[in-house]
Amino acid sequence: MSFWKSMVLPVALAVGLVATPAAAQDKIRIALVVKSLGNGFFEAARRGAEDAAKEVGNVEIIYTGPTSTTAEGQIEVINSLISQKVDAIAVSANDPDALVPALSKAMQRGIKVISWDSGVSAKGRMLHLNPSSNALIGATNLKLAAATLPDGKGNVAILSATATSTNQNIWIEEMKKALPKFPGMTIVTTVYGDDLSDKSYRETQALLKAHPEVKTIIAPTSVGIVAAAQAVKDAGKIGQVHVTGLGLPSEMAGAIKSGASKSFAIWNPIDLGYTATLLAYDLVKSKATSVAPGTKLKAGRMGEITIGDNAEAAMSEPFTYDASNIDQFAKIF
Repeated sequence: MSFWKSMVLPVALAVGLVATPAAAQDKIRIALVVKSLGNGFFEAARRGAEDAAKEVGNVEIIYTGPTSTTAEGQIEVINSLISQKVDAIAVSANDPDALVPALSKAMQRGIKVISWDSGVSAKGRMLHLNPSSNALIGATNLKLAAATLPDGKGNVAILSATATSTNQNIWIEEMKKALPKFPGMTIVTTVYGDDLSDKSYRETQALLKAHPEVKTIIAPTSVGIVAAAQAVKDAGKIGQVHVTGLGLPSEMAGAIKSGASKSFAIWNPIDLGYTATLLAYDLVKSKATSVAPGTKLKAGRMGEITIGDNAEAAMSEPFTYDASNIDQFAKIF
């Protein structure tokens, strides 16, 4: 899995568009709106966005988001960006529906809007970039959990982010759909840490006490998985309870080395921010007002991205990290 190959998306030509020296000097401003500031996953996505901006040239990245994972905070940020008359907004949503009115207003003002990572309902964006196939993410989480259980059988629990988080809920549903493929595995409960370290830690502590039969905790959130691993370690349950899910190598290296986690998965957030930025840039340059299903975009190291139903696309498959490769990737993100 190479993270450093170049990636270029084709830019559609607008008929009759003539570039002037003044226009050529004007930077295209793309706002990368994240769920919350201070999150390592999104900081890595920012790095990818900046890489894309440098590669394309003439692009300014506005990296922003609320201080906590709320829809209200993101709406305030989006309204500010509308006032600033940015060219594009690429948002990882805290709520799929609550952001629609603000984002619809942005599109009415000529701002190109896409969602990435965590989606917005179709009325509030032109395109959504899933980091991977939702079905594959769900199955991958169960596969990793099964690898921690004797003969793949036992009780597991899920530690999610917020109860309204779009991607979390989709992945949990996909886990439930895939569960029949893992006979003997039972999901006993789902708890919510709101993508806050302290709350995720407390929820894991409560989970361990309320459900001593749980042998594996699946946390499909980069904040939650670290907190859960720490709670398992502090409870003295390494070897008795395993933590897996989706996390960042740099943040999970300690959990892998301590044994609190055997393996976990994630796509490369650097690639995700990079790809989202180039898609937003393409929409701005092409002056497109919609993206039709079946549209194919060449995406360099990601291969060819095909726009599917509901104007959604998938970037790549998740990648598994364990003791064999954690040191290598922890140096990257």
